[in-house]
Order: sequence, then structure tokens, then C-alpha cells
Amino acid sequence: MTQKYPDGKVVYSPGTVIISAIGECSDIQKTVKTALIPQEGTRVLYLDFSKDTAKLAGSSLYQVLNKVGQTPPTVVDATYFAKAFEAVQQLISQGLILAGHDISSGGILTALLEMCFPNSTTGIQVDASQLPEKDLIKAFFSENPGILIQVANTGKVEEMLANAGIDFISLGEVTLNGKLQLADHSLDIAEWRDIWYRSSYLLDRKQSGEKLALERFTNYKNQPLQYSFSPGWEGKLAKLGLDPFRTKKGKATAAIIREKGVNGDREMAYSLWLAGFEVKDVHMTDLISGREDLSGVQMIVFVGGFSNSDVLGSAKGWAGAFLYNPKAKQALDAFYARPDTLSLGVCNGCQLMIELGLITPDHTEKPKMLHNASHKFESGFVNVTVPENKSVMLGSLSGQRLGVWVAHGEGKFALPKAENAYHFAMKYSYAAYPGNPNGSDFATAGITSADGRHLAIMPHIERSIKPWNWAQYPSDRHDEVTPWIEAFVNAKQWVEEKLS
Repeated sequence: MTQKYPDGKVVYSPGTVIISAIGECSDIQKTVKTALIPQEGTRVLYLDFSKDTAKLAGSSLYQVLNKVGQTPPTVVDATYFAKAFEAVQQLISQGLILAGHDISSGGILTALLEMCFPNSTTGIQVDASQLPEKDLIKAFFSENPGILIQVANTGKVEEMLANAGIDFISLGEVTLNGKLQLADHSLDIAEWRDIWYRSSYLLDRKQSGEKLALERFTNYKNQPLQYSFSPGWEGKLAKLGLDPFRTKKGKATAAIIREKGVNGDREMAYSLWLAGFEVKDVHMTDLISGREDLSGVQMIVFVGGFSNSDVLGSAKGWAGAFLYNPKAKQALDAFYARPDTLSLGVCNGCQLMIELGLITPDHTEKPKMLHNASHKFESGFVNVTVPENKSVMLGSLSGQRLGVWVAHGEGKFALPKAENAYHFAMKYSYAAYPGNPNGSDFATAGITSADGRHLAIMPHIERSIKPWNWAQYPSDRHDEVTPWIEAFVNAKQWVEEKLS
């Protein structure tokens, strides 16, 4: 990047000012999502931040009509905009907003539909009579800055907005009939959800092919997130004996094994530490040089990321660092020869463990990790089921169906033997794509060694230990941590028992 000036001077970075800004979040758990809460009779309020008249120039509607227009909407009063923003923050802090959506591409009508899409039954009875713009096309397709909020305690919210000097319009009432009803028009939410999703399907065909693109398009609405927690589960730190501010040193020691390019070490270290482990940071250079031999470690974790940038394939270079460096190989072999050790591989770490044959050492024909069937990197929040298993970490979670994040390009378990030849510790709850995001044999998300001590999983449980980590968490639960933390607690307890 260069900038040439009239006097011939060349500057290798443009002479422009770049300003970066951050916003402070006082409580990450106080968030508002787009999806309407299915509570019949709650209201949807419209707050216009712009103080401008409805304009269509530059809008999505004009783009569809092959128009541009002359004057787009703007913010007339910046002071009012800031005041409105702050008033909304106060509503959020008091838990008075159930759901919310900004007025962006497509205007109010699109925002209303998108608030309905995540749930199969929600709808809205819209009342446009209070909108200042009487031309419904302008009113519902202009993209003037503003928001829609769903509220239950309408009186309290309206009182707070009025006291703050913020204008609002009661735009509609939430229904449970799956319809967006506006004047004489009734839009079926399921039908319009398919229309809304169709553009993604058309793009998907070019990358994943017609078969999988059609599977995703068909199944996205047929694979809801559903959970089954253990009946006795209480996600309270004190109940689990966990102290996020502990100063007492733990008895068990776990080592995070890192290679250049991995990026899941901090979340993993925190999960282990919260469970009660002392955590060591061990880089491959430590093992290769002999500075670390793992003799004082009871658990090792190969973390997720992109070791060696996946240049040779996922974890192939990382595996070579063990296989072709005598000291690293000796440390690894000695660790796995001990009967008092545990290991965990997540995502890139799972690929490493499979590549090294650490889960199925007695198999002559070993599992492989292949590119996702969709031919693309899959990142999403999925349902997984923990089958009955003897894994040290996941055994106590048997029978539960939970949510977890996945993010990988080569996550397909290719298992050459019959299903009963493997010890499954985690499966995707849906066998079909995209619920099974990579096309794994037997919908496999993770397998364990025969003795349950060594676990290789593709989903990132370490990124899913807090309720606010999840894309969707049961609204009737008030947990401080999710059941995934139990896996780390189980590991800590197992190690401590071996040490006693």
C-alpha cells in the first residue's frame, strides 16, 4: 500500500487517520437477541433514532427495483440519537427488553419477519396506524436508523421512555399463530422463512454442491436445538465446589500442549483451572528441546486451532513434530505408557490424536479425519448427544443432549470398522447435514480409548462452559456454568484419586 504525493514523495502507508474504538460491556449476560420470545400478548415497540422522514434512497427495496434514489435517510439530531441509545441501555439493564432488532437492510417489515423466523409459532399482529408515514411502502421499507423491541411490562417501559424524552410507537402484538398480519395481508412465517433462506441455498450450491445444499435448505428448520439435562444438574459454582477466585493450589496438574498456529489454549486453560487443575503451558519447542518431558503432568490437552496453518493438512505437521523429534516422541510415549494419565484433544487436537493413533492403538486399520463433506469450513452451534460411555470425562454426562460449538474444515470421522469397534463418547444429535456438520460416519463427534482415559472430540466444549457462551440456552434455567464443566471436574477428581 503506497501513497504518492505531488512532490514525488512515496509513503508506504496511506496518509489517512484510522480510528479504532471499543465499547465497554458491564454485564455480558444482559444481552438482547433477535428472536421473539413466544409470549402471546407482549408488545413490539418501534423507536425511531433518526428523527428523519421515511426515505427509500439507498434501500434494499430500491436495489431490487433497480433504483438508487437521491436522498437517503440520515440522523437529524445526534444528541437525540445518543439519548435514545442510552435509554435502551437502561431498559436492557433492568431486564425489560425480551428481544430486539435494528432497522437495517429491508426496513421495518424485514426486521419484523426476522424476529419471527427463529421460532416456529411466533407471529405479530401489526398496527401501522400510529406510524407518521402513511405510505406503507415507505413506512415499512425505509431504512431510517431505529430499533424494534419486544416488551412484556409495557407500562413500565413506556413510562421510562417518556421520562427520558424518547418517542416510541406501539407497532404490534406478539401472537402464536405463525403469521405476520398487516392490514389485509397475512404473511405465513414458515413460507417467508424459506424465501429468506433461499439466497443462502443458491450460494451454497456453488460451494457444497446441489445435494448438501438442498439438505441444508431442507433440514435447517427440521433440526431444532433441543436439550436434555441430567435431572439432578445444578449449574451453580458453589454446588460444584468451584471457586473462580481460588488462590489455593490444586493437586492435579494439566498441561496445554501448543504448536504454532493453535488458538484454543486460553479457553482450555481457564476450563481446566476452574475445575481445580494447576495448568502448565507447554509448547512443542519445550518437548523437542527436552526442557519438558511431561513426567510431572497427569493430564495433557491438545488444543484447537490451525497448527502450522494446516499447510500439510489439519494436524499433519503437528504430528510430524512428535514423530520425527526423538525427545518429543519419547516424552509422549512415556506419558501414554503411564496408567495414571489422561489426555484430551479438541478440534485440531482431536485431528492430532487420530493422526497419531492415540485413541485406537490396537487397530491395524485406523480412523482418519477427512475434509468436511460440504467442502467448506463449518462453524456453528449444534446439538450433540452423549451416549452411554466409559470416558473419564464424559461418562457422567451419558444420556444428555446438549449444545456446543464446532469450527473446523477437516472434521469428518472416517471409521473403517463396524460401529461396535469404537467407543463413542459424543455424537451429533442429527445424522443428516447440517446437524452432522461434516458428514462423519455414525454421526461421530468424539471417540474415547477403550479404557476411557483418552478422549478425542471435534466440538469445542471449552468454548461452551458458560450459558452465555451458547447460541441458545434454556430460558427456564439460571445456571452459572453448563454441564460441560462437569467433564473437566471429572478429570480433576480422577487424577486426584490416583494421586492419593
